[in-house]
This record gives sequence, structure tokens and C-alpha cells, in this order.
Amino acid sequence: MSLMESLSARALAAPQSGIVELVNYARGRAGLIPLWAGEGDLPSPDFIHRATKASLDAGETFYTWQRGLPEMRQALSRYYERHFSVTLSPDHFFATSSGMHAINLCVQAVTAPGDEIVYLTPSWPNIVASVGIAGAKPVAVPVDFVDGSWSLDVAKLEAAITPRTRALFVNTPSNPTGWTATTQDLKAILSLARRHGLWIIADEIYALYFYGGTRAPSFLDVQEEGDRILYANSFSKNWSMTGWRVGWIVAPPEIGQVMENLIQYSSSGVTPFMQRGAIAALDEGDEFVRSNIERARISRDLLCDTLIATNRVQTRKPDGAIYAFLKIDGIDDPRRAAFDIVDKTLVGLAPGTAFGQGGGAFLRACFLRDPKQVEEAANRLADYIRKL
Repeated sequence: MSLMESLSARALAAPQSGIVELVNYARGRAGLIPLWAGEGDLPSPDFIHRATKASLDAGETFYTWQRGLPEMRQALSRYYERHFSVTLSPDHFFATSSGMHAINLCVQAVTAPGDEIVYLTPSWPNIVASVGIAGAKPVAVPVDFVDGSWSLDVAKLEAAITPRTRALFVNTPSNPTGWTATTQDLKAILSLARRHGLWIIADEIYALYFYGGTRAPSFLDVQEEGDRILYANSFSKNWSMTGWRVGWIVAPPEIGQVMENLIQYSSSGVTPFMQRGAIAALDEGDEFVRSNIERARISRDLLCDTLIATNRVQTRKPDGAIYAFLKIDGIDDPRRAAFDIVDKTLVGLAPGTAFGQGGGAFLRACFLRDPKQVEEAANRLADYIRKL
């Protein structure tokens, strides 16, 4: 038996990222404008660095609270009161080693091998892989794409539920489509979960990246005491902290010991000095977040206006998140096109094939970058599209 054959079936089934494949192909090229990954081009701000350095200088390098520093959980409570107008005690919050870690723990908390999680697609590929590695089955429900915009048919969501379904995974605003659930959508999904006794895993990482108001509608706006909802979140996007790998979970306090146990046996807690930086982000970072969102809005408009003007791109400006999901006339194989585009234009896009069912006709561009760079990328792409 070979080394590969001796590995577990779950590990072998973990797919290679279709985004990383392209990144590895073109990384480091001179003149490249990388719009393929879900991150901005700004480093995390100095006030976060200073808090982290002060913690290191103070010797905070030991084991720490599994659920997160009390000060971190208190800061999260203040953050939710400011931005979501809800009062949540620190007992609702759990620090995790990234948003991906938060998603993994939520999946582990509510499923056993053989169970099912219903999710909306196109979707960030890590969601599907997380469910599969946990031994559960991901069940896709495509959102509808009509006249350049996306919408959810809740009846399709209900039709996908079986006796093995344990949870609904809902990412809104969506990566990669930018689809953003309305309050009515969230009420309908929550009603569905209540009728079938399901958990909801709510990925609201992009909640503040909403271009129709101060923030996107949230399940926090419609939930009631006793609802089965877990929220996965991350410091990556709001505060330009993708490399820090710090996130959090919002969960009912009743299951707090279970969540702590899952943290114990996966990461044993987030390093305290990084939590000090995260606390600074929460308490001092609102203006930085606002400027990041405004930057994204400007770049979104530049990118979408330029590409829509070619009359070859079927898309509308997304309501939320930091991505334009582009359906381009004349492109039948987005994976091959992504390699061709990076070779000919030095613009890196993520192929829609990486985002599962319903994504195969699209290319994703992250516009959380310097508007001048995004404008240059848009002009290069428009020239490419006109030559198809």
C-alpha cells in the first residue's frame, strides 16, 4: 500500500483550491494586479500593531483562556452593541484561530458523520470542504441568477432538506456573488429552520460591507431566545488582518462548554498577544473599517461601470461583500480563461469553477484595493473582453 493509499478517505477527498492553483501559477509577476484572493492591499493599521507589540513586550506569551481573553469577549460585546444594536453578554463569544477555524468548529458542533448541511451556491469553496472533512454531506442549493443579479428561492432551500439535514449554512453578504439577504429572506430561512428543528450557521463576515446602508441585514435582527444559530466571523476583512488568523464565534451560552472543548482540542486557544491586537481593532478600528468600506465602494463602481460598458459582461453592482462575480460573453471555460487573462493582462481573477455548482460560467474579482489599481485592472480587462 502506498503512502497516499494509506491516508483516510476524507483527507484524500479534500479538493485542491481552484483559487490557489492560479495564485501559484502567477504569483510574483511584475506588474500583476491580484484580484483573485479575498483580501485588500492595505496592511493592518498601526494601532493594532502597537497593542500587539505592547503585549509581547509585557511577556504575554503563555497559555490563555480557551474561550478568549475576558477583555476580548467584552470588546466583542461592545462591538455588537454599536453595530448590531443587540446586547450580548461576553458568554456568547469564543475566540478562534481564524474565520475558517470558526466555520470548522460550527460544523463539528452540529453534525456527525453521515449528516447533511444544506448550503447556498455558488459559495466559498472552503465551506464545502469543511463539511466533507467533518464526514458530513454538503447539499447545494443554487441561488438564481437573472438579469445580472442574484436571488434566493426559499422553496428550493426547503426542498433540499431531508431527515439527515442538521443545519443550513448561510453566507450573506455572499462570497463570491455579493448576494445579500433581505430581512424577509432571513425571516423565511429562520422560519424554515424552526419548523425542521435545524441549526443555522451564519457566515456574516461581510456584514459591514453593505452598499445600501450602514450594514447588511443580520439574523441578529430577527432571532429570538432559543433559536439555534451559530455565527462565524473573522477579523480578516474589516481590519485588513487576513494574515493574523483570528476570528470568533457567537453562540448561545448554554453550549459554551462544548464550544470551549472544541477549541481545546483543535487549537487550544488564540495567542494572547494577537488577541490584544484584535481588541484594539474592535475598540479603536471603526473609522478604519469605514474607510475600507468606502474604498471598496469606489473600486466596485470603477470596476463594474467599466466592465458593464463593454456590453459583454452580465453582472450588476453587488449589494454587499467585496467581489464582482462576472459572467463574460465569449468565455465558456472560466478556469482556462483565468490563466489566459493573467498571461495577457496581468490581472489575476479567480475562476468561477472554484465556487461550485452555479459558478462555472463566472470569474471573481476582489475590488478591496486601491481604486487606481482597480481602475487600471478594469481597463485591461475591458480591452481583453472587447477582443474576444
